[in-house]
Amino acid sequence: MERKFLILNEKSKFEIQNYLPNPNQTEKLANFFQIFSDETRIKIISCLAMSEMCVNDISNLLKINQTTISHQLKFLKTQGIISCKRNGKIIIYSLKNQQTNDIMLYAVNAI
Repeated sequence: MERKFLILNEKSKFEIQNYLPNPNQTEKLANFFQIFSDETRIKIISCLAMSEMCVNDISNLLKINQTTISHQLKFLKTQGIISCKRNGKIIIYSLKNQQTNDIMLYAVNAI
């Protein structure tokens, strides 16, 4: 049984269907926006948008224990949001690209 559209005409229906992201894109988008579903991750991203930092610096700045910070940094690294480099015994974290911060700032302005 074919469903009838009440408002859309065939042209609009076709344009919308072509605009919709494919399943791979929707999965990637959902995973990307999941990054912002945790307050600690948002705070970490905000810190790293301002400066490179190590776990200790982030922990002291946010007053959150290092284990929690390390866990969230691992998640952000796995998702490709941050990168790290070793400086002796210290690992320094930074945002991979400014676009992540731009998206977050855009969202802040939208709410």
